[in-house]
Amino acid sequence: MKSAKLPIIAVVIPCFKVRPHILVVLAGIGPSVARIYAVDDCCPERSGDLIEADCADPRVMVLRHAQNQGVGGAMVTGYRRARADGADIIVKIDGDGQMDPSLLDHFTAPIIAGRADYTKGNRFFDITALKPMPPVRVFGNAGLSFLTKLSSGYWTLFDPTNGYTAIHAKLIDFIPLDALPRRYFFESDMLFRLGTLRACVMDIPMAAVYGDEVSNMNIKKVIPEFLRGHARNFTKRLVYNYFLRDFSLASLEFVAGVLLIGFGTLAGLYFWIHNGLLNVTTSSGTVMLAALPIILGLQLLLSFIGYDIASVPSSAIFPTLPDKMGPDKMGPDKMGPDKIGPNGMRPDRLGGDRLGGDRLGGDQHG
Repeated sequence: MKSAKLPIIAVVIPCFKVRPHILVVLAGIGPSVARIYAVDDCCPERSGDLIEADCADPRVMVLRHAQNQGVGGAMVTGYRRARADGADIIVKIDGDGQMDPSLLDHFTAPIIAGRADYTKGNRFFDITALKPMPPVRVFGNAGLSFLTKLSSGYWTLFDPTNGYTAIHAKLIDFIPLDALPRRYFFESDMLFRLGTLRACVMDIPMAAVYGDEVSNMNIKKVIPEFLRGHARNFTKRLVYNYFLRDFSLASLEFVAGVLLIGFGTLAGLYFWIHNGLLNVTTSSGTVMLAALPIILGLQLLLSFIGYDIASVPSSAIFPTLPDKMGPDKMGPDKMGPDKIGPNGMRPDRLGGDRLGGDRLGGDQHG
């Protein structure tokens, strides 16, 4: 009996101000991974140089950005390169030491088994393990999780900004990489994009790890970005999923609910202002004329939300997707899995010929 082909697993690590931790992270990545792409995002600490000088792992390749692109830009570069090199599953791990590389197999297992298209970490699974997490992050993450549920449609997920993720490479072909945010909204926007594809996403329990790393996030700048992004994605999701790609009873419930609430609110304001100016007592019938549409509208919207929650994707779609990066589309040399070296690397990528920024094509800079 012919044994099943093992998937080629690649890891992408955005590198920006991670010099104290990156070598430890690389050393912790197990043998199940065939390729590791460390994306030096114009790191002021020259993380890429450190990796090339002190990391002897032949699986590791350094990709460079001439200008800082943010975590999203680094991941787009890594996704494109890993996909072009024939990876089947692409894992994202941050280089700051907050993500345990030994958990990597837990993230890839549901995808290998065909139970998920995308997996992500969830630091809130074990409540007792949240003690190291600052209270501001706990409450902020709870708020962001609710906004992400609305904008992505994944009502069962939590911890949306968690950057420990794994994705089946086929889905990369159907995600508009150039449209992905280049900064901290990247993970949340990925969920929105996956939701429009009806991809199955699964949370993987993990512990929160906090040491001496310093966050590069500016809260004052991030909050407006997240609010705008979620509002935009929520609107797009409604249009895409309930009016363009499908039209169901839930679509009618949403439209009718919004119209009824709008009518009731405007009617109530009109009667309140009009009768107030005339100093006339508003009759109970007039009050009901405004209140009843609002009540009915709320019921319709609650029914729509119930339908939306019940329709969260539960089956992986990657087995049904065409492979746009087959052996005949992996570059001019048509490099297939049979031409991969013993360590999972293509022979032309091993040794001293590691990829530098001057060898990246224009589309590799985000």
